Amino acid sequence: MFIKMIPEIGHFALIIALLMAAVQAVMPLAGAATRRPLWMAYGQPMAVGQFVFIAIAYACLTASYMLDDFSVANVANNSNSLLPWYYKFSAVWGNHEGSVLLWSFMLAGWGCAASLFTGNLPRDMVARVMGVMGMVCVGFLLFILMTSNPFERLLPGMPQDGADLNPLLQDFGLVVHPPMLYMGYVGFSVVFAFAIAALMGGRLDAAWTRWARPWTNLAWAFLTVGIALGSWWAYYELGWGGWWFWDPVENASLLPWLTGTALVHSLAVTEKRGSFKSWTVLLAISTFSLSLMGTFLVRSGVLTSVHAFANDPARGFFILMLLAITVTLSLLVFALRAPRVSHKVGFNWLSRDALLLVNNIFLVIMTVTVLLGTVYPLILDSLGLGKISVGPPYFNTLFVPLTVLMCIFMGLGSVTRWKSMAARDLIRKLWLAGVAALVIGILMPLLYRGEWNLFVSLGIVSALWIVLPMVRDVFDKTRHASSFLAGVRKLSLAYWGMVLGHVGVAVTIVGVTVVSNYNIERNVRMSPGTTVEVAGYQFTMTELTERRGANFLADTSILQVQRGDSGSSFTMRPEKRLYLATGMPMTQVALRPGLFRDLYVAMGENLGDGSWAMRVQYKPFVRWLWLGALLMAFGGVLAVLDKRYRRTASTREAPKVASQDDSTQNSTRNGAREATA
Repeated sequence: MFIKMIPEIGHFALIIALLMAAVQAVMPLAGAATRRPLWMAYGQPMAVGQFVFIAIAYACLTASYMLDDFSVANVANNSNSLLPWYYKFSAVWGNHEGSVLLWSFMLAGWGCAASLFTGNLPRDMVARVMGVMGMVCVGFLLFILMTSNPFERLLPGMPQDGADLNPLLQDFGLVVHPPMLYMGYVGFSVVFAFAIAALMGGRLDAAWTRWARPWTNLAWAFLTVGIALGSWWAYYELGWGGWWFWDPVENASLLPWLTGTALVHSLAVTEKRGSFKSWTVLLAISTFSLSLMGTFLVRSGVLTSVHAFANDPARGFFILMLLAITVTLSLLVFALRAPRVSHKVGFNWLSRDALLLVNNIFLVIMTVTVLLGTVYPLILDSLGLGKISVGPPYFNTLFVPLTVLMCIFMGLGSVTRWKSMAARDLIRKLWLAGVAALVIGILMPLLYRGEWNLFVSLGIVSALWIVLPMVRDVFDKTRHASSFLAGVRKLSLAYWGMVLGHVGVAVTIVGVTVVSNYNIERNVRMSPGTTVEVAGYQFTMTELTERRGANFLADTSILQVQRGDSGSSFTMRPEKRLYLATGMPMTQVALRPGLFRDLYVAMGENLGDGSWAMRVQYKPFVRWLWLGALLMAFGGVLAVLDKRYRRTASTREAPKVASQDDSTQNSTRNGAREATA
């Protein structure tokens, strides 16, 4: 009986979570406005309770999938009895309803974490943060219950078996990519809540930025990993060998990453120098708003994409209204409160302040460039003004020069001092790095391929220009220490996080430029006994076999690969699969990964005479794309671990201790006076 009631339990858990979110949205804000501690205290228990009940709802939906409860419409439409259990587990978020539930679950998790790890903050600040988080949670829970109920029943017309999960999603990529991406999206809600709370309380100071920075860095790290995992998944799953297609939904994930990167830098300036306050707040609002916009694009039905989950205008309208309300109210609060809390801090145009400002401007311009290319065709189509397609030529033409210019200022900013710096000192520090970057960047393509390529040289010069000045900066910071290791240990984790983040950008740039210009691809016809040579590797088809998987049939090609005449050989096994429940064919590529190259083979169509169309590719340095992203994310996490973000508790307790000492001293003095009298 209990098993049959699992969907209803999940549904009622969502309703209870909504009620708790409503209390969380109202009581703490009212308490902060009226200075009532009891009302402010509602924030934490409501956030924890909301997380618990959404977790119950999520567990109920997962149980419905694992138990093959096809009376639940969501399970019947996205699962099958033959589906392996690990794909049933990930199929929970491989659809619109489940993905929104996962989003809300993570949103409640971030809110719960914020309530538990902000105990050292002022009580009214915590209350306002909890109130804003509660409002966001109310919006998404209403969206689930009104338009996207994952527990809707198919009774009495329950199917015997499910329609199966989309074969594109039956992959490990579904297990890791959406959760990481959502953790990034939703994480920025905490930063957004901090920004609005700071505006409402009139507290845009260094302490506020020190509270907000760890949450920003952590959300940014999750989003970076999520985007990288999506690129990696598309690379090996779709069979094209591409790693970025400028798909509208890909662009939608890039937009908050760009503004989030600007926000990370802006928070650093606000904490260090007390400037860029308006920048910081606007970037926090923009980043979360762009995260919501990505949700709208995926679920509104306004575009056709491999990433799109839903095609329901009602759902799209609801999210659009949520986005409009969020943007309007937050900008209204900013317009009313920002002039009271902002103040000007002077700096020279040759300073770290100025260079970070320029970098932020470039990041905003890149955001606007991608936003226009993504949204403008949709706006024209919705207004009936025609259909246009904006593809890679537009994005590459505008994005690449902006990236190069930004790299120039990144190299300058790493060694420049705050407030002001003499041009002579800057040239003295950077001339050697500049010469080395130019010489190595120009010679490297000749040494690697024997032919010079302008774009590869430009990419290597840009990457080295980011890295070499930081090497000089590390040298300057450690040269006066007793030893190099001693000097390294004195540098903060936040500093090393910055270094790793910038090195990650450089590594990614090298990967992008090399694989884009030196990729080799051949489309060939192969049958048993056929040999094809690509980039010095011989690919010989030795056998064609068939095999039965858990829920598919596969034609498998066995390829023997050898480098040159005397190199070692290995086997690659690309497949062409036919999924039984849907009758949908899928390509399963064969990969031979390496740090400096990938070998990539995909089976095409059966040509009918015992031969197959095959796509064979040699992809140099493609792994550096994702290695760079991992370095960036690790840098963000490393910065979160910096000890200065754990000092707030001690600094808050210090006045209490001091006051106790003062009172003790005063009582001692009074006692002495009385005794003397």
